[in-house]
Amino acid sequence: MCSLCIFPTIKLFSLAVFTLSATSLGISFDRRSIAGPVFSQNFPDPSVIFTDAYYAFSTTSAGLNVPVATSQDFDTWNYLSHDALPIVGAWTISNTIWAPDVVEVDGGYVLFYAGESATNPGFHCVGVATSAQVEGPYVAQAEPLVCPISTGGAIDPAGFHDVNGDFYLLWKVDGNNIGHGGSCNNGVAPIVPTPIMIQQLTADGTAFVAGSTATEILDRDDNDGPLIEAPSLTRSAEGIYFFTFSSNCYSTSLYDVSYATATNVLGPYTKQPWLMITGTPFAQLYAPGGADITPDGTKLVFHADLGTTSETRQLYTADIVLAGTTISI
Repeated sequence: MCSLCIFPTIKLFSLAVFTLSATSLGISFDRRSIAGPVFSQNFPDPSVIFTDAYYAFSTTSAGLNVPVATSQDFDTWNYLSHDALPIVGAWTISNTIWAPDVVEVDGGYVLFYAGESATNPGFHCVGVATSAQVEGPYVAQAEPLVCPISTGGAIDPAGFHDVNGDFYLLWKVDGNNIGHGGSCNNGVAPIVPTPIMIQQLTADGTAFVAGSTATEILDRDDNDGPLIEAPSLTRSAEGIYFFTFSSNCYSTSLYDVSYATATNVLGPYTKQPWLMITGTPFAQLYAPGGADITPDGTKLVFHADLGTTSETRQLYTADIVLAGTTISI
């Protein structure tokens, strides 16, 4: 698909606030915009949690299974030479960990992560680990939570506490992993589904509620290219569920941060105009994606490429506002 025609009118951007201030050094963005890269290290697929400070976690890099960064004010970030998951679950392989997400539970924290299956190389599954401290070290369970090998595997887990106390896990069925070639291995017909699933967890986040089933809440369409992935879910004060995701292939300029909204946690979700894409509305961003929203719906972390390749994806941050069915930066 051509880069000029892949985004029709349905994905026109509706940014509420976009301000620029010129400086003697060029163009900079004020605080009611984006910040970053906040440090130079590779930090793909970030997630964020606030406890006594902000903590961010990323996909495997620099020999660490789950790198960690922290900030007291969401402005100045410190990259820690610290592995939140020094020993992975017996079902997976070290240094294959993707898109970790940390959620607070009674008595501690759970870390959801995707890892390559030791018994089915080339396929990822989703596992869980626990810790009394937010920064870890986390102790992994021996078996995965989700492992749909026949449909491509599972990646990009994201935990979500609803207002009534119910706890859910979202993940992507990695259908493009068994695609037929092309962009992200899923650009050649027949296109394989890459749905985002949701299922209720027990209160401690280490298992699914007995009798619960996984529900599909969204899948790709032609505007999304080969896939959707990287889910994050939060609920606004107005009772609207905001589900951010990325579409198109992470290694191309078409990768983006998109979102959908619903009035029920299980949907149906309606796709809204995308939030950011290469060069729009922020000229310095190339292939922004992998976004995560804080539970209070006020802050966003995401990655964007260093230069124009995905070899190094750096951490960016933004202040956001959820109003009606719109995310504004």
